[in-house]
Amino acid sequence: MGEQTRVLVIVGPTAVGKSGLAVELAHRFRGEIISADSMQVYRGMDIGTAKMTREEMAGVPHHMMDILPPTERFSAGRFKTLARSIIGDITSRGMLPLVVGGTALYVRALLYDYPLAQVARDPKLRRQLQRKAEREGSQSLHGVLEKLDADSAQRIHPNDLKRVIRAIEVHCKTGRTMTEWRRSTPKEPAYDALKIGLCTRREVLYERINRRVDEMMDRGLVTEVRNLLEEFGALSSTAGEALGYREVIEYLGGQVDLDGCICKIKRNTRNFAKRQLTWFRADEDIQWVDATSKKALEEASVRVANWMD
Repeated sequence: MGEQTRVLVIVGPTAVGKSGLAVELAHRFRGEIISADSMQVYRGMDIGTAKMTREEMAGVPHHMMDILPPTERFSAGRFKTLARSIIGDITSRGMLPLVVGGTALYVRALLYDYPLAQVARDPKLRRQLQRKAEREGSQSLHGVLEKLDADSAQRIHPNDLKRVIRAIEVHCKTGRTMTEWRRSTPKEPAYDALKIGLCTRREVLYERINRRVDEMMDRGLVTEVRNLLEEFGALSSTAGEALGYREVIEYLGGQVDLDGCICKIKRNTRNFAKRQLTWFRADEDIQWVDATSKKALEEASVRVANWMD
């Protein structure tokens, strides 16, 4: 993995406008896009993950989308392996790889080699923690994480059992928190990476999120989830965590009415956006651009051009 390989990274919270900006930059700088979205890898999960249509892609090749059925689990480690191979292919053809998405863990895994990956899994401990969550609820297990690693507990949603369990597992096996492991990450990334972050005022972002959820419902998110359940029976533990999908599954199961379902999707998505910003704002290398500015594309283009000179 040559350190001189250039990779342009576009990050930011959900609904801020990353995909549209990335397509424009790809046209200007002969790029191809690699999706760094943990849920867009799944076939059939289109509306709820806000996948771009062919028209919106505007002829720009997009990678790491629709590569798995929603019954398979996916991980940051697997993303890293696949994405690095794609980056090699893109650069071998003289094109610029653009990594675009809001899954911060995937972006960091791609750009850095975490020693955390060397911490082996403990199946027995995992079963014990899973049973505790089943008996006492996911919030109880999240409370255990809060006592062990408050920083990780702040970043990880209580319903994200997979990551909660992993964080507890790392501490139990090593005596160190995931935060401490990450602080030991090498300073130099695996690539010559320019990281551009899109941001906007909180009230504007929340308005965009609410509007996007309404549009997803109008486009048939409930039907999409129902069809997936009819075809596959159940989603994997990874796919089942997707925003919008888990709330609609609750609605289809009679646990909440439709209005309550929509309100939960909006609320959970807003909370997710806040956690995304917490992750990204901790990265001092990100160069931020105001997504609502009329000059956002030009500002980003100037930064890319200067970086490539």
